[in-house]
Amino acid sequence: MSLATLYSRARVGIDSPLVTVETHISNGLPALNIVGLPEAAVREAKDRVRSAIMVSEFEFPTQRITINLAPADLPKEGGRYDLAIALSILVASGQLGKVDVSAYEFIGELALSGDVRTVAGILPAAVACRQDNRQLILPVGNQTEASLVEGEHLAVAHLTQVTSFLMGQTNLLVCQGAQPQTALPQYKDMADVKGQYQARRALEVAAAGGHNLLFIGPPGTGKTMLASRLPGIMPDMTEDEALSVAAVQSVSGRKMGVDWHWQERPFRSPHHTCSAAALVGGGSIPQPGEISLAHCGVLFLDELPEFDRKVLEVLREPLENGEIHLSRARAQLCYPSRFQLVAAMNASNEAYTGEDYYHSEASKGYLRKLSAPFLDRIDLHVEVPPLSSALLVDNNETGENSASIRQRVVQAVDRQRQRQGCLNALLDGRKLESLCNLSTENKKFMESALNKLGLSARAYHRVLKVALTLADLEASETVEKSHLLESLSYRKMEQKLSKVVR
Repeated sequence: MSLATLYSRARVGIDSPLVTVETHISNGLPALNIVGLPEAAVREAKDRVRSAIMVSEFEFPTQRITINLAPADLPKEGGRYDLAIALSILVASGQLGKVDVSAYEFIGELALSGDVRTVAGILPAAVACRQDNRQLILPVGNQTEASLVEGEHLAVAHLTQVTSFLMGQTNLLVCQGAQPQTALPQYKDMADVKGQYQARRALEVAAAGGHNLLFIGPPGTGKTMLASRLPGIMPDMTEDEALSVAAVQSVSGRKMGVDWHWQERPFRSPHHTCSAAALVGGGSIPQPGEISLAHCGVLFLDELPEFDRKVLEVLREPLENGEIHLSRARAQLCYPSRFQLVAAMNASNEAYTGEDYYHSEASKGYLRKLSAPFLDRIDLHVEVPPLSSALLVDNNETGENSASIRQRVVQAVDRQRQRQGCLNALLDGRKLESLCNLSTENKKFMESALNKLGLSARAYHRVLKVALTLADLEASETVEKSHLLESLSYRKMEQKLSKVVR
């Protein structure tokens, strides 16, 4: 046989389209040509493949070899096609006899010794391979990721193991490793937080409804400590959410060892000097940024006004849409970015002085780094005041632990999923107003509150979303005035900030 066809998978964002590896061997001067938009790493495969084949005691054909990676208009990058290219040459040259490779897909980078090295983005490939009813043969170093997907995918460490398997001489190792975790990962406990009852309540509301949260207060009041405990009171991810999180981790090249927790929600805390590309993703072929790495988890921005204003503005669309579209010269990709934003800020670098604190010139200059449209997308604005000395030194002061708070959160989330299939933070205007179904008295109350506080239409809907979450936490069938009052209390910083930011 002078023509062989094998299957592999490309990496395009968190998708993994099929790539057909076609190899034709014909008479002519010895040469190996790879066509189909190969990048430099793919073109260099010819040298890795030649050495791997010869070291594995096969013969490298001294004829004209043409390898086509189809579809021809899909850019190919990385060393993930090495294993498929090497096997296609061996099949086309007849060195493996008559073998059926149509039921398999091959991914792996070859060392000069024939060893199969790990590659990034195996998880999306394993999912796509299962959907096409084929088995994936992949590096043994990637078996932990592949084991997350149903199906018996096969792991190999050397080229000769694959050739022996295809010729029916040996069996390959079925991927083993991570399995869905039944125990909750070890998060930091809310019981460690002293005082700050309003901030603790706001964290519970944020976890129950998927709301964004802003802590405002002087240094050292526990804003970072509070934010780091939010993942511990959030409900477990669904299987689809966990797979999407794992897919982002996979394409970004992060290792998933056997101790990797299936249900662990990401917590990302980028430094305030990070660029817009680091936050949303970038590169000639865009890689996931911090907002995608925080998908289904928490993105914590400490010292919020210290971030460049242009950097913060790029968060506005992901906060609304839950995904980020990146267009570069070589690729246009879309990454998921459904995260919960938790931000912390000081009103200024001055000492905390109460109400006048927000009206000093230094405070105004500090707060002007933020924009009103950006702050409008944050549901909960909570002030975190300094703790009293007596409370701070009291060793017997302990708050409610994360486990008990999480029980209430899970019950509220279950109500939302049964009622509308998503968290309250994701509801649109019409559906939201229908679910809240405010009474005539409450409508008049909200009209008065909107006029007094000067809230925008977006802020009004966010007040309703938080009120609906408060009703769910109390297992109330209707949104009452008490829920609206508490929800409005989380916008009390609105007037103070609106006088400064623009």
